[in-house]
Amino acid sequence: MEQQNMPLFYQNPVALNKEAHADMTVSPSPEGYRFAASTRAIMIAAVEFFDAGRQFPIIFSASTDGTIFPVALLGLEENENLFVDVEGVWTAPYVPAYIRRYPFITTDGSEGQTTVCFDEAFDGFDLEGGLPLFEDGEPTEKTREIQAFLQDYLLQIQQTKAFGSMLLDAGLLKQIDAQANMADGKSYALNGMLVVDEQKLTQMADVDIVKMFRNGSMALVYAHLLSLRNFTTLINLKAKREG
Repeated sequence: MEQQNMPLFYQNPVALNKEAHADMTVSPSPEGYRFAASTRAIMIAAVEFFDAGRQFPIIFSASTDGTIFPVALLGLEENENLFVDVEGVWTAPYVPAYIRRYPFITTDGSEGQTTVCFDEAFDGFDLEGGLPLFEDGEPTEKTREIQAFLQDYLLQIQQTKAFGSMLLDAGLLKQIDAQANMADGKSYALNGMLVVDEQKLTQMADVDIVKMFRNGSMALVYAHLLSLRNFTTLINLKAKREG
């Protein structure tokens, strides 16, 4: 991977190889989720809305190429994640899949195949008690689980891209600015967020509304809208953290 295109968290991804990494083991990071402690927002897949939406506000973001993606908002200001404590513990019941995926990732290989890679900078490799990735030159159950997770993640992301494109094409997204006001007088601006426009949603043709119900898009839309109540959760967590 080119350095300028490096995904969030990944410093030096290399391809997993049964010869070069025959004796490699993997364990959870001794630092817990500290690698995500300064992550204010994280991309999520549509399938995560019902779990993530119970804890985090879900908003939408446009990438430089115009792709619309949902993100879970984790903090009120830059470089802040209110769901990782000082010990590196993730304090919410649900951990987004992008974060659970780390330190593994897939890259495009030859003939449309994907290659499993891992971040060499991850500190959970080759620790005492770690799970082996290969045995007798073959992937272990742990490695097969990782491969299955990564393949499913790719599929879910493709479906999420289609959902974002549908919202954009239907003109259902609007940009809003918000301000979180704290009891101590501090305030935090949250500008340029994309959310579903409820008024435009109610003005859709019946045939389009029925289509959204049948393909599951309407359920996702309302999971998103209900999740916006979790801005109160962020405010409460911020107040607790700042004491």
